[in-house]
Amino acid sequence: MTRFALTLEFDGGPYMGLQRQSHGPSVQQAVEDAAFAVTGERVIMYAAGRTDAGVHALGMRAHIEVEKPLAPFRLMEALNALLRPAPIAVLDCKVVTEDWHARFSCLGRAYIYRIANRRAPLTLERGKAWQVTKPLDADAMHRAAQALVGLHDFTTFRSTHCQSASPLKTLDRLAVRREGEMVLIETEARSFLHHQVRSMVGCLALVGMGRWSKEDVVAALAARKRQALGLNAPPDGLYFVRAIYPET
Repeated sequence: MTRFALTLEFDGGPYMGLQRQSHGPSVQQAVEDAAFAVTGERVIMYAAGRTDAGVHALGMRAHIEVEKPLAPFRLMEALNALLRPAPIAVLDCKVVTEDWHARFSCLGRAYIYRIANRRAPLTLERGKAWQVTKPLDADAMHRAAQALVGLHDFTTFRSTHCQSASPLKTLDRLAVRREGEMVLIETEARSFLHHQVRSMVGCLALVGMGRWSKEDVVAALAARKRQALGLNAPPDGLYFVRAIYPET
């Protein structure tokens, strides 16, 4: 049995999320079905994160185990051929030791959220960014974001359906910057609560619009209740960027 680590890029728009679902297509199902077509084996794909419906990935790490002897490059090429025309690509494939686990060996996860800050309708970016037509003050958003960095009870910023045992999380980084009409929010942590990134982005957008201040963000965090959340951003602009492991 050989364990292969995969790096996946995907458009989450057509899927109910990364994890296999009973009520619709998932990225996991697509990759597992492709692996079965290549190997004749029913494999299970384990991933570093569990992205929601509509959330994208630039470098999701995952792993599968295969009995059939295959070179990593051959497996990658075969998976990509069988995944077409689905918007999923295997960017890298390599053999790892049997104690390496895409989820449990992961030391950190990084996301980026893209806001298209313009009045004109989105064309090329439709489904790939959140459009906010009111001008955003990215500097004010960045200053407010620093109130969320560190160890906190993020109850306000977690979904009511979150299955995490504790709302306590340590946010290592939350930075906001503007690139032309795009406002980019980058964040890193060992792990995140369900909807945490989208909830933080929604509140920061309120700051950027001038509807909230940094003090409002602090108050929402301190409230420790979901009802204090100002806004939950849509999934369109959220991308899983990378998973961090001991060797990286």
